[in-house]
Amino acid sequence: MTKRATVSSLSLLACAVLMAAATDALAQPRVTNGQVQPTPVSGRFTRATLDGLAGRTGPAWVGYAVPAIDGDHQMCCWNSDSGGCCQGCRLEPGTPANSTLTTGGGRGTVALESQALHVLFRLDGGRVERVRTFSEECALDAGGLTLQWLTGVTPADSAAVLAGFLTTNESSKIVDGALTALSMHREPAALERLLVAARDGATTHIRGQALFWLAQRAGDKAIGAITDAIAKDPETAVKTRAVFALSQLPKDEGVPLLIQVARTNANPAVKKQAMFWLGQSKDPRAVKFFEEILFK
Repeated sequence: MTKRATVSSLSLLACAVLMAAATDALAQPRVTNGQVQPTPVSGRFTRATLDGLAGRTGPAWVGYAVPAIDGDHQMCCWNSDSGGCCQGCRLEPGTPANSTLTTGGGRGTVALESQALHVLFRLDGGRVERVRTFSEECALDAGGLTLQWLTGVTPADSAAVLAGFLTTNESSKIVDGALTALSMHREPAALERLLVAARDGATTHIRGQALFWLAQRAGDKAIGAITDAIAKDPETAVKTRAVFALSQLPKDEGVPLLIQVARTNANPAVKKQAMFWLGQSKDPRAVKFFEEILFK
C-alpha cells in the first residue's frame, strides 16, 4: 500500500470515528434534575449488560439511541405551546409538578420527523422495572437520578434485548414498553421480532399488543400477520384485537379487510367487532356494505 493510500485510509477512518462520535453526542437527550453519565458499551449489548448495570446500588435509568422509523412519530408528554417548543417528560412519577425543563443549546425547535429513538430502562433492585421510549427532541426530567447513556448499541442488538422482555415472567408494563420500542425501530430485525410476537407470543396480551403495533407500521408483512391472527389464533381475545388492528390501518387497506371479515368470518365476536369498527370508520364503502345487509 502506498503512503498516499495509507494516509487516505487513515483519514477516512478518522472521519468515520468523528461522525460516530458526533451522532452519539447529538442523540444524547437533554436532561434536567439529574446527571447524564456517558457509558461506552464494550462488545455486544445484551440483557447481561442491563443486568450488570442493574446490580449497582440504587435506582437509575439507562438509555441509548437507535434510528427511528420514518414519519412523524413524536413521543413526548407535553408541549409548552402549539408551536412544539419545549417538549418534555418526567421519568419519575414523584417529580414535583413545578420542576422545569429547559430546551438549552438552541435545540428548542422540534423537527417534523424524529430521526432517533431514545430507549430507556429504569433499573432498581437488581432488575429492569420499566421500559420507556421518547423521540429525540423530548427533554427529560430525571427526578434526581442518574441516566447512564450507552454509546455503541447497535439497532439489531437493541431489538434482540427488547424481544427478550416478551415473556410471561415480565409485567404487562414492561411487555408494553418493549413492544412500543420495537415498533418504533427502523431496524428490520425489530419488525421481524414483532411478527414473531404476534404469531407465537406466550400470552394473549403479548400477541394482541404486537398486532396493534404492527398495524401502526402497516405494510404487507404486518397485514399478513393481522389477517393470519384472525384466521388462526386459538383465542377469540386475540382475534378481536386483530380486528381492531385492521381498523388502525390506512383506510384503503383496512376497510376492505374489515368488510371481508364481516362478510365471511364465522366467529360471532369477530364479526361483531368488524361491524363495529366499520361503523366507526364512516367510510362510504362501509356505508354501502351496511346498506347491502339491511336491504338485501
